[in-house]
Amino acid sequence: MIEPDGHPGYRGGTGEPLVLLHGGAGTWRLWKPCIPLLRRHHDVLAVTLTGHFGGPDLPPATEPTVDALADGVERDMDAAGFQTAHVAGGSLGGWVAFELARRGRARSIVAIAPGGGWERGSTELRRVLWMYRILTVGARLPARNPRPWSTRPRLRKLLTWHHFAHPEGIAPEDFAYLLAGAAGAELRDAMRWLRGYGGARGLDEIHCPVLLAFPEKDFVLPRKRYGERLVRSIPHAEVVDLPGVGHAAMVDDPELVARTILGFTVRHAAVSPEPVAV
Repeated sequence: MIEPDGHPGYRGGTGEPLVLLHGGAGTWRLWKPCIPLLRRHHDVLAVTLTGHFGGPDLPPATEPTVDALADGVERDMDAAGFQTAHVAGGSLGGWVAFELARRGRARSIVAIAPGGGWERGSTELRRVLWMYRILTVGARLPARNPRPWSTRPRLRKLLTWHHFAHPEGIAPEDFAYLLAGAAGAELRDAMRWLRGYGGARGLDEIHCPVLLAFPEKDFVLPRKRYGERLVRSIPHAEVVDLPGVGHAAMVDDPELVARTILGFTVRHAAVSPEPVAV
């Protein structure tokens, strides 16, 4: 079994600050393929969310809520010296980005396959809870001996068809770490909270620029089922579809995702930037 590597995040690059947030049961490593493209234009901080594999623990007696995750990201931003930053998040990370924007910590948001687009007690919420329960339980066996699963393309596809359109895009060692992270995720308390809480709230309090980016081949949170509520709730948001990629779009096509993020952050930069070339 792989143990946490002791590196809960990444910091590097130059330019306006950019915070990268991963999805549920993931780690900062999901952003690794994109980081070399983004750090040319941004001071990049990629974090592992509180309570996730290799990340900081939740404070004692703290529920694993989106508020608590945003608190953890704020602590990371404070430690990095970021009062505000552009924020890009995938899935759960997109929902946390909404909360950071509501608190005034985001200069702009790019939310990729964002979470939170469901109502309390809805069929959509029950489907998400079921899928992540299966995901974490299903990762436990291959995580015991991840090498054959990480190095064989067909086994990768079998394990991750719902999250990746192109699982070959992640390095074998990062794929193995991904399995360990999913297997080690303790989601019981989070799922209990989520059942009672429902979806994203306070979206009308978001005033920074927002880009909602929906992967074409997302089988986890497809736009038609999960995205339209968010589109309606943030009327000033720009909306794009990302062709040919799955839920973890930053792995499937790093150049497409980097262009999408940079095209948005450059337009909303505090100073006039140089033209972007990815």
